[in-house]
Amino acid sequence: MYLSLPSRRRTAPLAFAIAMALCAAAHAGDDADGSTPQRAKTLEGVKVSAADTSTIDPNLPAVVESVDAQALSLRNVVNAEDALKYMPAFGIRKRFIGDENATFSVRGTSNTQSARGLVYLDGLLLSNLLGNNFSNPPRWSMVFPDNLERVEVIYGAYSALYPGNSIGATVLMTTRMPESLELSAQSQFFTQHVDEYGVDRNYGGRRLSATIGDRVGNLSFLLGVASLQSNGQPLVFATQNLSTTPASAAAVPVTGAIVDRGPNGQPRVVSGINAEGQEATRQHEANLKLAYDITPDLRAGLTVGYWWQDMAHRTESFLRDAQGRPVYAGVVAIDGRQYTLPASFFAPSTRESANTLYGLSLGTHRDSGWNIQGQASYFDMSRNRDRVAASALTEDGPGQLTAGDGSRWRTLDIRASHQPDLVAPGTHWLSFGYHYDGYALATQAYALDTWRHGDAGVPLSGTGGSTQTQAVYLQDAWQLADAWQFTMGARYEQWRAFAGYRSAGAASVGYGERKEQHTSPKAALSWRVADDIDMRLSVARAYRFPTVSELFQGTFNGLALINNNPNLKPENDLSRELTTTWTRERGVARFTVYRSDTRNALFSQTNTTVFPTVTNVQNVGRVRTRGAEASYDGSGVWFDALDLSANIAYTQATTVQNPLNPASVGKQFYRIPTWRSNVVATWHTSENIAVTVAGRYSGRQYNSLDESDTNPDTFGGTSKFLTFDGRVTWKPNPHMDIALGVDNLTNRRYFVYYPYPSRTYLLDLKVHL
Repeated sequence: MYLSLPSRRRTAPLAFAIAMALCAAAHAGDDADGSTPQRAKTLEGVKVSAADTSTIDPNLPAVVESVDAQALSLRNVVNAEDALKYMPAFGIRKRFIGDENATFSVRGTSNTQSARGLVYLDGLLLSNLLGNNFSNPPRWSMVFPDNLERVEVIYGAYSALYPGNSIGATVLMTTRMPESLELSAQSQFFTQHVDEYGVDRNYGGRRLSATIGDRVGNLSFLLGVASLQSNGQPLVFATQNLSTTPASAAAVPVTGAIVDRGPNGQPRVVSGINAEGQEATRQHEANLKLAYDITPDLRAGLTVGYWWQDMAHRTESFLRDAQGRPVYAGVVAIDGRQYTLPASFFAPSTRESANTLYGLSLGTHRDSGWNIQGQASYFDMSRNRDRVAASALTEDGPGQLTAGDGSRWRTLDIRASHQPDLVAPGTHWLSFGYHYDGYALATQAYALDTWRHGDAGVPLSGTGGSTQTQAVYLQDAWQLADAWQFTMGARYEQWRAFAGYRSAGAASVGYGERKEQHTSPKAALSWRVADDIDMRLSVARAYRFPTVSELFQGTFNGLALINNNPNLKPENDLSRELTTTWTRERGVARFTVYRSDTRNALFSQTNTTVFPTVTNVQNVGRVRTRGAEASYDGSGVWFDALDLSANIAYTQATTVQNPLNPASVGKQFYRIPTWRSNVVATWHTSENIAVTVAGRYSGRQYNSLDESDTNPDTFGGTSKFLTFDGRVTWKPNPHMDIALGVDNLTNRRYFVYYPYPSRTYLLDLKVHL
């Protein structure tokens, strides 16, 4: 095994974060008399947390970072994914408040590889593993951020308890259940001012929510409803390469175009807002949780969640003719050069979505001995419709409807675990279980006579299919001696894909059934070096199977063949990790080095070895990731008034083998920055007032596998950025919270393909009884 250390290049912007972490770790942990607190000699999973209420297995052979409800209440959190934005080695692709396509990147997994991360709410799967891209994000909308008890992140696929989709990370969100009557109402208002690419205006919105919960005898319940209205900043701009054709007499002279350079350095003209454009969304949420204690040790639970969205993709032309009228299509002259604007260039579109989550659970929760848990979930995408106009020249003319109604997934998990009463050499923590999941995708495109509200017309194309996985697993944490623990496990998985098809008009192609089976071994050796120092070496194999859309979705256009490949191989990942933690009285410091080698990585790319080129999801030969992380998390580290969290992560992700795209070999992998760092400091100025200041840094990354996007600070590029967030929280009485926050305090202009939010102000009012 080879583990490399980070290079010394480009570290200056991160010096503050690492210095704060090391200084705090060195001085924050001693008791008043200078002694080090004594701790039991039990080896636990690496958990960075000031609280001790984690519900996960304490012997997971992986790094676990967490944040609790108290810390979240002092940060700017509107959507559930905001809880993760300061986690080590994490990047959240959240383009605006209410963005439904918020994926995350972590370590060597980019934010377009959504199927390499898992998100659970109280054990129910929220990850949309129907696909592996921006359009298949976790269903964060099923989570009420103000009802969270804590959020925990497990890094890597080192535990046999989770499938290979955990190659990146597994996020566990836990809801707080009430013990007595609770009522709350919250209002959040936000706004930003955007001044770029000819846009000079404000965008914002509000989120309103209310919850009620109580415990009556053996029954506890929590009901929440919420409504979000948000106008995000413009995301996509209409661009064309700078023309070399002189304008003809027939071209209409226009003004208003903006000339800049694209991500590849080529000059271009920007003529307006198009495609996804400026997204205006309305969302409604409802969530009901019931828990019933059948006996003191046996609990049953029911979860029902509902989310509805109505979104408009607004477009706008910057071009004006001699009379000042907007120009949307046709042959135009810009600075004496000729351009052709397609009729669909500024075509608007809408989206309507309705999703429902059903979950059942039954299990015991004893402190020691045997526990058995069972959970079943069903996620129904009952309505998922995109409507797009054929042209921006008519208010409600022809267009196209793409419907994904009826796509869904189902899961079943049964797990048994045993925890000994006393920790002693020779004891075992044993876990074993069964897992099932089934995914079904059905997408159909239709012609529309009237695109806004018309009924489906002639079928144009369709794709669909199903995948299914069954797994059994076993994991044993064996206490070898007082200071040594050995964890070993394995996960056996049977996967199949079936009922796949693709249609175009009246023609249809079906695909035969596929089956594969793999075993993923895991092992970890932990050593308690001293009462406050632990080390652990972990090794794991994991397989990530192709999703339905990777196998069966594909289209043709006039420029290239965008085909599907029903014979894709699963990703085959081998990861190694060496972690050291220092646990002090007021906090925990961690240092980790790791390496991952992923063969047959699944990624959408262009096969440049054939003509015409083929763009689709392909197996990339091998991607190698090497990295290191340092983190510190502590509370009351300075005069009992300062809570501090700081982390820094170095990641070197390199394409090592890629026969279908040789230009990518030796290059940094897509959208994985070399450096990431976060600092969050909360100063409790009094019992009623807290001030939080946070900083986030992300280094250079690329939007192409061959690093051809050499101009990062423009639309379509990927910038490095350093942003700061702040929040002041005031509790005038025990039943009210008032907060004023700001994200991107310095108004940093940066892009991750899309322009990200400008300085955003947030007013947060909450009343609770």
